[in-house]
Amino acid sequence: MKFIFPQNYDFKNKLLGIIDYSTAFVNVAWYGFVFLLVSVLFKSINIKVVVFISLCFPLFLFSFVGFNGENIVVVFKYMFKFIFKQKLLFYSKIKKILRI
Repeated sequence: MKFIFPQNYDFKNKLLGIIDYSTAFVNVAWYGFVFLLVSVLFKSINIKVVVFISLCFPLFLFSFVGFNGENIVVVFKYMFKFIFKQKLLFYSKIKKILRI
């Protein structure tokens, strides 16, 4: 069976067909960092679980749901770029007054 893909089709490699590899790497790095931080700071297992879930679940949701199919790494790049280089552009329409 042959499949014909159009030339403008953008094929992205994904882990299990769901998540990009770079997003999966960022998720694993963040989960590892949070796990180490939580295991050092807290002694109670209940507090560890609650803090770990509250810090990791939002990133997990954004990884799967995403922003219109964008990679989460690209979204973070755009966010940091906007935070450090904010520019407000105001456009004003100047009315020309005709004097007779």
